[in-house]
Amino acid sequence: MDEDDLFNDIPAPAPQPPAPIAHRPIPVTQRGPFGRLMNENFLQFASYSICDRALPTAEDGLKPVQRRILHAMWEKDDGRFSKVAGVVGNAMHYHPHGDAAIKDAIVTLANKRYLIQGQGNFGNIFTGDDAAAGRYIECRLTKLAKEQLFSPKVTAFVPSYDGRNQEPVLLPSKLPLCLMLGVDGIAVGLSTSILPHNFNELLEAEIAILQKKPFRVLPDFLTGGVMDASEYDDGRGSVRVRARIEERKGEKNKLFITSVPWGVTTGRLAESIEKVIKSKRLPIRHIDDFTAEQVEIELTLVPGTDTEKLRKALYAFTECERKISSRIVVLNNNRPCEMTVSELLERDVELLQAILKAEFEVRLREIDDLLIRKTLEALFIEKRIYKRIEEVKTAEAVSAEIRAGFAPYHAIVGRDLTDDDIEMLLKIPIRRISLYDINRHNEEMNALRTEAGEIRENLAHLGRYAVKYLKGVLREYGKDYPRLTEITDGFQEIDERALTATELTLKYTDDHYVGHDVKQGQALFPCSSLDKLFFLWSDGRYKFIPPPDKLLVDAVWGADTDWLDALRPRAPIRYFTAGIYQRDEVFTCVYYEPTYGFTYIKRFTWGGMILNKEYNLIPEGATVLLFCKGTPEAIYVKFKPLKLQRITQQIFDPEEARVVSASAKGIQMTPKQIERISLRKPQWWNDAEGLTKGALFP
Repeated sequence: MDEDDLFNDIPAPAPQPPAPIAHRPIPVTQRGPFGRLMNENFLQFASYSICDRALPTAEDGLKPVQRRILHAMWEKDDGRFSKVAGVVGNAMHYHPHGDAAIKDAIVTLANKRYLIQGQGNFGNIFTGDDAAAGRYIECRLTKLAKEQLFSPKVTAFVPSYDGRNQEPVLLPSKLPLCLMLGVDGIAVGLSTSILPHNFNELLEAEIAILQKKPFRVLPDFLTGGVMDASEYDDGRGSVRVRARIEERKGEKNKLFITSVPWGVTTGRLAESIEKVIKSKRLPIRHIDDFTAEQVEIELTLVPGTDTEKLRKALYAFTECERKISSRIVVLNNNRPCEMTVSELLERDVELLQAILKAEFEVRLREIDDLLIRKTLEALFIEKRIYKRIEEVKTAEAVSAEIRAGFAPYHAIVGRDLTDDDIEMLLKIPIRRISLYDINRHNEEMNALRTEAGEIRENLAHLGRYAVKYLKGVLREYGKDYPRLTEITDGFQEIDERALTATELTLKYTDDHYVGHDVKQGQALFPCSSLDKLFFLWSDGRYKFIPPPDKLLVDAVWGADTDWLDALRPRAPIRYFTAGIYQRDEVFTCVYYEPTYGFTYIKRFTWGGMILNKEYNLIPEGATVLLFCKGTPEAIYVKFKPLKLQRITQQIFDPEEARVVSASAKGIQMTPKQIERISLRKPQWWNDAEGLTKGALFP
């Protein structure tokens, strides 16, 4: 459709009936009456949900329910507030859905401020509280909406769903409503997420487009906050929004949250903070929510808390920071398409000029009609043509006399008289004829000619007039819509693990419990609640778990020590060790396998893992003799004394063993029985026997 014809009052073409099902090629999987029924109905449903429910149009930026609500309100508008329930009833004449959906759409539009002014309890966008029932609240169109959305003379209408009323195909909106309001919608196979933008910045961007200057617009949210839009990518990316967290003079050990990210309520934010407090990642004693007209959440801190570190933790672990994605999918010429912010604004500018042109052309036609009408009236009165009908008896004769009277002035009128012209002249009252003022008539004619000249000048320079028009709208309404969301060049990246690296301390108790929540016990090592820990027992069993509150290990802690009393190598002594899981970190393990009495060594990495699943590092029945992180420089071994045995001690180089997976078998280290083993040169090492290097057998 040509843009000049978008808003012409032309009836919509009648929909063409679909081709008979029997004449269409049907896939094999859809043959049969049920397949055809499902295929047809699903396509109709998908088309309806995309074009008539979920997606806004690029032309006026509205979904069908919003357009119908605004049209119904404009029809009944008298400048006063009306019950929302009444507005819902009026809108139901156009919208083929339930009253609840219409009421919700009215509340949403009212909370966005631009188009509908509410009176009463319309809910709270900060707390998420619902609006009151429609019978208790009132609304009316804003002045901005009445001036910028409606122009029936250039609007195309079609019958409503029941054929009883006429509804607009599109509203001739002179505002970029899609980007002003922000839209979310989900249809069959399509979704849209258009973020709201600032009113002033959008109109300034349109002016820049008309003047062929560069521009950039960024989202602006009613909930305020601080925004990093470095990844916005003209509406194809995302933004990150943070709540404002501030300190106040005289308020010791307290922080105050004074805004929330878009889409997050204060209740949801408080719940996310409480959840993290329970995991002991936030040193906060309690939360008080005093939100009413403005966001006010008070956090009472544990004395001595580092507020800067806590602020970072709130952004890292709670809803104080949120990433919001943008994907602009709209109906452009009744077809769904994905656009950028720039493309949508350029489309809005084209449509603004098309609407202004259509309105000017309508007004020119009206001025032409007024000029002709006033010329006819002047000639009728000044030339006393009305005198010619004083003696005439029939209507046909009256018309003939008037046409005869105007015949000498055909060049002045410019066309023949019509029956409507004659009817208009005959309705002129006698008082008006007797009080006719030729000077006033000339002034009115000159004013109309001047107006027509100005319109033709504006039509000749439509872009220049559009700039002037937008600047006028900015002057009148711009002060009412300041930017609410602060823009920052970028957020400093927060290392979540650095914030929580030492927040927990794993402890071991005498009754064989391990955890960060045990009251007393031996401190093993600090860790983060974000870490995954490995636990390894001396019989080779191991598993990966989050830091436990309290876990029964039924074994003795044996980190960085020889895992056994080497005098009892075959006993299944239940030592255990634990550490922080790193996928590619190298470990060294020496184990004794009793089937043939051999000792093996392997270097390995954990690789991938499944939480809480039990694995085996060594063959069943074997016993871990040594386990350590990394690759030691040497392993010192003393063998069990045997008759005629000449070599009683050896040193091995673990580097000779290649790194394998945790499930792989180790390589043979020695067939002799080991009495003692150590990573460092021990006291029992006999230097007099010399340094005998052991060989590994792949």
